[in-house]
Amino acid sequence: MDELYKGLSKGKRESLELAEDSREKEWNYPSFVRELFQGDLKWNLIFPFPKQTEEDKAVGDKYLGEIKDFLRSNLDPDEVDLSGKIPDSVIKGLADMGAFAMKVPFEYGGLELTQVNYNRAIHLIASYCGSTAVLLSAHQSIGVPQPLIKFGTEEQKKKFLPRFRQGVISGFALTESGAGSDPRSMKTTATPTDDGQHYLINGEKMWCTNGNIANILIVMCQTPPKIERGKEKKQITAFIVETNTPGFEVAYRSRFMGIRGAELGIIRFNNVKVPKENILGGLGDGLKIALITLNTGRLTLPAASTGMSKWLLSVARRWSNERKQWGSPIGEHEAVASKIASMAANTLAQEAVTWLTSHMADEKKLDIRLEAAMAKLFTTEASWQIADDAFQIRGGRGFETSPSLKGRGETGHPVERAFRDCRINRIIEGTTQIMGLFISREALDPHLKRTAPILGRNPIIVKLLSLFPIGWHYFFWLIKMYLPVLTFSGKGVSGQLKAHMLFVKRKTKKLARTIFFNMIIYQKGLESKQNTLARFVDIGTDLFTISSVCSYACGKPASKELADLFCDEAKARIDSKFAELSNNRDKQKRKIAKKVLAGDYLWLENDIMGT
Repeated sequence: MDELYKGLSKGKRESLELAEDSREKEWNYPSFVRELFQGDLKWNLIFPFPKQTEEDKAVGDKYLGEIKDFLRSNLDPDEVDLSGKIPDSVIKGLADMGAFAMKVPFEYGGLELTQVNYNRAIHLIASYCGSTAVLLSAHQSIGVPQPLIKFGTEEQKKKFLPRFRQGVISGFALTESGAGSDPRSMKTTATPTDDGQHYLINGEKMWCTNGNIANILIVMCQTPPKIERGKEKKQITAFIVETNTPGFEVAYRSRFMGIRGAELGIIRFNNVKVPKENILGGLGDGLKIALITLNTGRLTLPAASTGMSKWLLSVARRWSNERKQWGSPIGEHEAVASKIASMAANTLAQEAVTWLTSHMADEKKLDIRLEAAMAKLFTTEASWQIADDAFQIRGGRGFETSPSLKGRGETGHPVERAFRDCRINRIIEGTTQIMGLFISREALDPHLKRTAPILGRNPIIVKLLSLFPIGWHYFFWLIKMYLPVLTFSGKGVSGQLKAHMLFVKRKTKKLARTIFFNMIIYQKGLESKQNTLARFVDIGTDLFTISSVCSYACGKPASKELADLFCDEAKARIDSKFAELSNNRDKQKRKIAKKVLAGDYLWLENDIMGT
């Protein structure tokens, strides 16, 4: 990979090298999306659509019923939004129900819910109170339980996991004011003590969800660098930190546009002494642990986004029937009807992607790092559009707060709160842009591995000897990618769904060869063409989602009309993105952006109250 970093600035090269060292490099299980990017549609990996067993469903139904009854009786989401606080009595009640140990195994006192049932719980809670959903999901999707279960020693598990059944709250501390998506800039350090038995943590973290009220945290720190092939390499290590340790300080409570009951801000570490036994994984494994944890942890966001989308659809449907303008319900007006139809179709797509990937996580037969990233990317973007449409349909009542609506005698549908709450989903656990870069890097990976002997720093003789087998492989591969696709022979698909999958099969091949040719043309320069990479990812995400929807609709005849609408709209987006690859304004926009940043257009900022 060294050759690919040639010509980059030292800082950017080090950031990319750190990210490359931390990513999972092996693929031990099949991946539907990875094969899709290689031009191969593996329908059997997602069909038949997985189904929850009756036994597991009964467990989930019972638990969801308990959560629903408890929240209805004890939690007022409007009050949480106004006060910025989830009541202690509610947190205690959730703890008594085992809500902080939903994914903890039985042997450590937990409920050991499957990923499907866990996501069903978050899906339900998010449809009622976004702040409460964040409290629970941040705790066990990326907080201490998930990485501890996967990477912890038996001693660590026995020490910490039983505490979560008692209501201990956790979080994940990575972000700093100068280090968000680029962990190379991290300043928090963990220095070994003279006796080698402890580490002293010093630094500051921000926006650690639950960090202000957490009892236990996973904290990412720089530990002393290691020397590898004569080069100094940064090491980021994960520590389990109990917040009652001297030197830990909650320094500030941040306030946000939405999820106002979420407890996060700035936390500081001043010589916080942590035993070396609290290292999770090993020295230097911190980012790898974070990335692997997020593969499954991200699946909570599709569940939460889908739950909120369903609630918004419900409000929009009822209001569109109830509200009359110009002599008829607004839902009969074409402009509103179009929004309602797209909202329903996109909610169906969110449902399909959410439960497909949730089942994949339970079955453990596939590598879902790309599927999870795409599920997060698609559902959070779709949910934001649905929130915007519901807001528009409700008009002034969408802009008015729930308490205000209730105060003047109307039903207090909190659309503006849902609008504010769901916006963060496009940012947390990997922004839409970072998800795109992650997915595109993995899409390029097979080509990078295969062409490494030519692109890498190898002797000329090695490069020459590699040309023939690599060229031979791509000669036959390109023939396959250009062979016409006349039929789709996947099992269980008929009618219009079959036509949609035939489209997917054709465009999968087109996407694969387009990615390959762009890689040949731009080589290391492709990494900087983020708009091009984003188009690849958008196309791939829509192809994955169409496939998920078709698989889902095969077993649910009532959904086929919605599936057709979603697929038709997604197909139009795909064709548009392909056209943009060769006909876009990227160069023009880069040129103008440079001028804006240089101050050439300061006159556009005249006559305002300056910053």
